[in-house]
Amino acid sequence: MKKGQFFRSMPGIGLAAALLIALPFVAALGGQAWVRILDFAILYVFLALGLNIVVGLAGLLDLGYIAFYAVGAYTWALLASPHFGLHWPIWAILPLGAGLACFAGVLLGSPTLKLRGDYLAIVTLGFGEIVRIFLNNLNAPINVTNGPQGITLIDPVSFGAFKFSGATQILGVSLSGPQKYYFLLVALAILVIIINVRLQNSRVGRAWQAIREDEIAAKAIGINTRNLKLLAFAMGASFGGVAGGIFSAMQGFVSPESFSLIESIMILAMVVLGGMGHIPGVILGAVLLTVLPEVLRYGVGPLQMAVFGKMLVDPESLRMLIFGLALVLVMRFKPAGLWPSPERQRELQETGK
Repeated sequence: MKKGQFFRSMPGIGLAAALLIALPFVAALGGQAWVRILDFAILYVFLALGLNIVVGLAGLLDLGYIAFYAVGAYTWALLASPHFGLHWPIWAILPLGAGLACFAGVLLGSPTLKLRGDYLAIVTLGFGEIVRIFLNNLNAPINVTNGPQGITLIDPVSFGAFKFSGATQILGVSLSGPQKYYFLLVALAILVIIINVRLQNSRVGRAWQAIREDEIAAKAIGINTRNLKLLAFAMGASFGGVAGGIFSAMQGFVSPESFSLIESIMILAMVVLGGMGHIPGVILGAVLLTVLPEVLRYGVGPLQMAVFGKMLVDPESLRMLIFGLALVLVMRFKPAGLWPSPERQRELQETGK
């Protein structure tokens, strides 16, 4: 960015910063539950950006991405809880969780290098289910994960004596636990977005896009498709590992039920809905698919009571019906996503879609 462009963008940056700072306090007016929804929206931004590297940039369909989230979550749970009597600090656990998730990404990527399309989707789906079942049954003969009961009393994020659980007075302002996590997550999200932007605009990012468009042509011009596909799996998995660690600390509890297939599908839907390969679009998709279902959850019941005077349809069922219909309509009328990249938009216009 040139110097003049930077100064012209300063008012917009300042406004965005002010909105981000005010958002958790505005959400708290409706209760701390809404602040937690914001926290989870940012967590899903991490996950969607990680999957975007694999699906959006490299063009590798991955339905087992939730496995890396589970690896990061259980790494934190096992090393920061009474389960093994370990209470490691964040600076040791979070990089380790990212590293283990990265290693799991390489394990998944290695045997799938020659697979494409539906076959790759089936294999990655199986990998995600294997990890979940493994965590569910690794409580005998040695109890490692505590099986389906999960791990409780997990340590929150802390820096010395400062803990992110419970309310704290900072400069005369009272911050709840979810609000403190919000600001931590925003800081991490900015770092993750910067890394993604740098990756996308780098030689590696352009090579991933070449593989996505035509792997044979990419190989013909000298791109090492094998190593770059493994790197895509590893980089994407590392973001999932970081998100899993923070999720474990926020919840204070993890179990295999949190890492089901539907979660992988939801993260993939975020990438596709927002606009594959376009970072702002992926962020928009992640926020919408996290917040919109919760708005419907709390709004469908009162709306029926106000209109009909009674509950005609179970709010949970109607919520998912409306949610699914909205996705279908978006994919029908906006096939490139709500905020596609300019390149993708031009491609669809040229092909007449």
